Amino acid sequence: MGNIIEVINLGKKYGELNAVNGVSFGVENGEIFGILGPNGAGKTTTVEMIEGLRKPNSGSITVCGIDALKEPERIKQKIGVQLQATSLYDNIRVKEVIELFGGYYKKSIPATQIMEEVSLTEKKNSAVSQLSGGQKQRLSVGLALVNDPDVIFLDEPTTGLDPQARHNVWSIVEKLRDRGKTIVMTTHYMEEAEHLCHRLAIIDPR
Repeated sequence: MGNIIEVINLGKKYGELNAVNGVSFGVENGEIFGILGPNGAGKTTTVEMIEGLRKPNSGSITVCGIDALKEPERIKQKIGVQLQATSLYDNIRVKEVIELFGGYYKKSIPATQIMEEVSLTEKKNSAVSQLSGGQKQRLSVGLALVNDPDVIFLDEPTTGLDPQARHNVWSIVEKLRDRGKTIVMTTHYMEEAEHLCHRLAIIDPR
């Protein structure tokens, strides 16, 4: 299948603190790859460096054959990133926020299609503040899909959700996998990793 992501000896320091130290892994095209570890292990920092949101102190990152450190803007057109729903305006409506995010990219999927994929069609005119926790998480996954990305990053997408809402998010992730999307997700739930992921990288904070 070939690796769509290659991370080699990645390191990130904050002063004397080694937040990420010598992390290496490859992600195959079309798989769900999990990054598992306790809070504070460096999972989010690792993913944010791949996404181009943080600059590593050492190592190399290749995404879709592109050097992520040299051409971060090219990478951003090819990836989708799940945002925390709390970063959205409370009064913006579901359809409006999807259309807004679609406008940031050279190509985008229609809002109606995104809402159908994440089961939010009935909530299209609802304000974000009126959504339940599970609906907000589904919206945040939907926003990661607007540019039809090759790789989707999900950062602990079910944290704080009840079992039913968690399984609803799992169902969306499985549908994306069935469509051939590559998904990188962080989690600290062993059950979630076992259910969804083809392979895992375990980050040990010691």
